[in-house]
Amino acid sequence: MTIGKGMEQAMTEPERRVGRREVARGLAGMALAGAAIPAGWARAREGWPERPLRWVVGYPAGGPSDTFARLIAAGMGPALGQNMVVDNRPGGGAVLASETVARSAPDGHTLLHTDNGNLVYNPALYGRLPYDPDRDLTGVGFIGRFPLFLVVRPDSPVRSLADYVAPAARQAPTYGSPAVASPHHLAMEMLKRRAGFDATHVPYRGGPAAMADLIGGAVDSVLIDCATGLPFLRDGKARALLVLSETRSARMPEVPTALELGIGQAVAFGWQAMSAPAGTPPAILARLNREMRAVIAAPAMQERMRDLGVETAPWSPEEFDAFVARENAAWRPLIRELGIRLDS
Repeated sequence: MTIGKGMEQAMTEPERRVGRREVARGLAGMALAGAAIPAGWARAREGWPERPLRWVVGYPAGGPSDTFARLIAAGMGPALGQNMVVDNRPGGGAVLASETVARSAPDGHTLLHTDNGNLVYNPALYGRLPYDPDRDLTGVGFIGRFPLFLVVRPDSPVRSLADYVAPAARQAPTYGSPAVASPHHLAMEMLKRRAGFDATHVPYRGGPAAMADLIGGAVDSVLIDCATGLPFLRDGKARALLVLSETRSARMPEVPTALELGIGQAVAFGWQAMSAPAGTPPAILARLNREMRAVIAAPAMQERMRDLGVETAPWSPEEFDAFVARENAAWRPLIRELGIRLDS
């Protein structure tokens, strides 16, 4: 599934040759103008990558971020002629992983798994960070975005958002999320603000734990992403009240959007991407982007993503950076208004 475009297909060999010719012409123009050609650009054309690539993921093995990183790395490695190793460095909102990559050489051999948290939220959640995502990192490509659902137990008397909100003035319902300051938590706080109701947050260590407690009756609801939540919804173990997308999910077309329910600007997703240290040569970014897009566009990967409800988009590094800038403008002021901090 794509965002606003048809499924992106892998580039043909003629297209690859055109891309190489464009880079070559650009380098020739620099030389004619008397400009020094950066060494990294030459390596991108000739010997890069010179050794295995490292993709640093700021979350434990087995989670959605790690899973998609490993799937994509397994496809990109052979295309690049080197292994791509996933290096899990969990800790504090992916701050450790982000700092590790931000301080790495910008030679295209060390990459970062990025998402809403370490690229957009962290500067508003922390007073001080050991890295600046706007200055120290640059986009490679987009993996996909994960629609978010507000769900309840199938036997709950709550059948709609109106049912959910009605008793909130007397007793606020509880809602679980995979973590404090996760996209799920912040999306629910945004929904509460936009719709004008109260609900009490109960953070968990991951989405599966939150869903287990929902089924067990420990919480009234969960704000969950499609990759974790859809299996529960399909099996009848949970029921969705709404989805926080612009349009209904193709996997759950019966679930209304918050916009349809009259809640303006109530759109939120989790999303994943790849970034690199700032200063990485554009030719290397372009090659990484091309191979990443080819892996994601492969039929088997598209089928897997569609089955999980994940929406992909074949963005260039520049298009992805523009998307992040829009996310920054929307979410950082809201997080500060909500008063959510992780270092207070």
